[in-house]
Amino acid sequence: MAVIGTSVEKGGRVRHYRFYDLLLAGFVAVLLCSNLIGPAKVCEIHFPFALPVIGAALVFGAGNIFFPISYIFGDVLTEVYGYARARRVIWAGFIAMVFASVMSRVIIGLPPTPTEPFNATLQPALEIVFGNTWRIVAASIVAFWAGDFVNSYVLARMKVLTRGRFLWTRTIGSTIVGQGVDSVIFYPVAFAGIWEGQTVAAVIAFNWFFKVMVEVVMTPVTYWAVAWLKRHEHEDYYDRDTNFTPFSLED
Repeated sequence: MAVIGTSVEKGGRVRHYRFYDLLLAGFVAVLLCSNLIGPAKVCEIHFPFALPVIGAALVFGAGNIFFPISYIFGDVLTEVYGYARARRVIWAGFIAMVFASVMSRVIIGLPPTPTEPFNATLQPALEIVFGNTWRIVAASIVAFWAGDFVNSYVLARMKVLTRGRFLWTRTIGSTIVGQGVDSVIFYPVAFAGIWEGQTVAAVIAFNWFFKVMVEVVMTPVTYWAVAWLKRHEHEDYYDRDTNFTPFSLED
């Protein structure tokens, strides 16, 4: 197995990538921040007039703005470096989320010392922000894992089918499917039996649409990043003979 930032090609030649490890770090950072910081706040934006379906106010979780950026990272990684190298990044994100969840539970569970007055303010705040139930934690991790792998797989297959043309169809199409899988897993696992079925369905539909629209708006940035990386990395990988199992770290 190659180390991060390298790839062993046919013939044993080692290929070094200049920016792969930076993209991996950026992906993990966005993933952790959007899952740990973003969900703690629900936002409301008022419009001067009512919009169809939405109405005069838009209510959404702050994390929904930033979580789709992880899909943009996934699109760029798969488009430039291929599914196998994107797969390693997804596993890095998965492990980081598990560690962050375990660390949060341990820190919250440790008894605060009464000799430090600030703990009286800090402990309840930590419990509110990071004290998610096991259902929400499990739903978030599983939904991310499944959604990101589906996103990467769809993009890789579409790239071969389109012969590398029409990048926007791959980035948006893979996000439609990947975010759909993410939302369909997360909300029922986290809130079924707590929310009414109609509410769960409405939240799934809205958040899926919202995240896809973020991808659409960011399409010019994705085009620029893909073109820049292909030019500087001298890589434009096609997954023609790739083993698409998620349970591997091989290039």
